[in-house]
Amino acid sequence: MGTAAEPYDRVTAFGNQLVQTHVRLRERLDRFRAGEDVPARDLRAHCLTFCSVLTRHHEAEDSAAFPVLAREFPELGPVLDELSRDHELVAGAMRRLTALLDGDTDRDDIRQEVDTLAALLETHLVYEEKKIVAALNALRPDTADAAALRCATTFPE
Repeated sequence: MGTAAEPYDRVTAFGNQLVQTHVRLRERLDRFRAGEDVPARDLRAHCLTFCSVLTRHHEAEDSAAFPVLAREFPELGPVLDELSRDHELVAGAMRRLTALLDGDTDRDDIRQEVDTLAALLETHLVYEEKKIVAALNALRPDTADAAALRCATTFPE
């Protein structure tokens, strides 16, 4: 049987879960980047998988985690707005990359867009970790949106 502190420990893990999700996204991006020399068809499949996972993660943050944080920590409003704008920038880079992979594009152009995506994403993830992990970990166990937070902070499979 669990202790009285156990539910609180579960909730304080939201920020830590987010960091772990970011670690897994970075690992997937590294695997995608390592496959840049595979045939274009295979590279496109890697891209679609990575882009799908990242899109689901960002959509969950925008629809679940960010509204809870905005309600509980109104001072984070500008940060959350910036993070949502980052999601749009990253989505644009993913669309450009997908378009390049759909065409007869030079590998150097593809590599440059992958590098752009990687740089945008790393900057975004670091900023997000610095700005909201502590707030996620500070949420009380009676937060009404605990299930939504769990969805937004765990790795989308």
